[in-house]
Amino acid sequence: MNILLPILGYFLLLAVVSRLTARRRDNATFYSGGRRSPWWAVAFGMLGASLSGVTFVSVPGMVQASDMTYLQMCLGFIPGYVLVAFVLLPVYYRLGLTSIYTYLDRRFGLSAYRTGAAFFLLSKLLGAAARLYLVCLVLQRLVFDAVGIPFWLSAVVILLLIWLYTRQGGIGTIVWTDCLQTLVLLTALVLIIAAFLSAEGWGIGAAIRHIGDSPMSRVFEFSDVSSRQYFWKQFLSGAFIVVVMTGLDQDMMQKNISCRTLRDSQKNMIVNGLLYLPLNLLFLSLGVLMYLFMSHHGIAQPQSSDEVLPMLCAGGYLGQGALIFFTLGIVAAALSSADSALTALTTSVCVDLFRRPDDERLRRTAHILMGILMLLVILAFRALNSTSVIDAVYTIASYTYGPLLGLFAFGLFNSRRQPRGRLVPFICILAPVLCYVLSTVAAACWNYHFSYELLLLNGLLTILGLYLSSLKS
Repeated sequence: MNILLPILGYFLLLAVVSRLTARRRDNATFYSGGRRSPWWAVAFGMLGASLSGVTFVSVPGMVQASDMTYLQMCLGFIPGYVLVAFVLLPVYYRLGLTSIYTYLDRRFGLSAYRTGAAFFLLSKLLGAAARLYLVCLVLQRLVFDAVGIPFWLSAVVILLLIWLYTRQGGIGTIVWTDCLQTLVLLTALVLIIAAFLSAEGWGIGAAIRHIGDSPMSRVFEFSDVSSRQYFWKQFLSGAFIVVVMTGLDQDMMQKNISCRTLRDSQKNMIVNGLLYLPLNLLFLSLGVLMYLFMSHHGIAQPQSSDEVLPMLCAGGYLGQGALIFFTLGIVAAALSSADSALTALTTSVCVDLFRRPDDERLRRTAHILMGILMLLVILAFRALNSTSVIDAVYTIASYTYGPLLGLFAFGLFNSRRQPRGRLVPFICILAPVLCYVLSTVAAACWNYHFSYELLLLNGLLTILGLYLSSLKS
């Protein structure tokens, strides 16, 4: 009950914010926020959506297996945000797009347009469900098991609450609810770190020294090219992951193109990119602290690294306050990514697949159906997933966003050729299949394990297929 009350209070606060920001909303403002969103609010809210509950739980646990090498990928995020700001955003603003996949219709035709939108729908459903699944699982263990509520019912309740506060206001509401959720997430992170320092009797200076002395503070890996943590694999993958998971993602871009001007949207993008590195450094530092804490106090490690932080917060090692902070933090992180994903999926269905952006009845129906589909994927993910969720999210992105990367890159940088429209769907399906075959063969024959650079290979294969099937325009 001590945990349930803060959660209920938090949902009530979200409902109030949603009520205040959803007045006099229509379909146009649901999709674009009336293009009146302040850039600073979008930038701050996007931090929470980008970090998500996966970051809150999985990133601290990563340091045991891969130290702080995840920062190599975070360094790659910065040039990725620059590319999005100065290559993609000008195109979206110049064309006045509501859905960014409309660009594919204008450049290639209807077949490519619907293919791109379909890959986004698949990618976002899987990625958003993976993120929300982890948080549902943690809340199930911390809260719902104690009161006898089964997992499927708790997932239904969480998705129902998300649907309730996004159904009317759309992106205009989400910009402000995401600001609230980012604030709660970051506050929870700082307070949990403070709880560890208090339990160890360390000040900030002592904590920095202990983290720096730990072998888990290693950041760079240049020696082993075959390693998944090799610097250039991580750095280049980070840049292109931002391009596809932000710049080619309707979810993220829907917030950005709700800004008043292109310049405002670019400022938001650059600020967001610069803040992402120090924030992930905080999460990884938390990871080192929690493993040092377990070592000092002889605490046995759970089987999965995703379970370490929940176990320490729920096990009474840090006090009741840490458990409340942790629970509110992952709830805020989960809702920040899931609410915008649900809105973006609804937008893509109405604007891209049915091409009826003004049909309010269709929008309301699509919003409900997307929520149901997300629930089904969460239940399937619970039955099948056996890896770290953050790794699963990026692996999913490597396969499903690769064709989008290829389509947009070919369209933007090869304007003199036009691929045959009827072949585009087959090329976009064949490229991920070939990637899977190549990664399996490389691991078996040469002991080379692809990391997230699989995304680049996927995009290049898509570009090659489009080029071979194209004619000079």
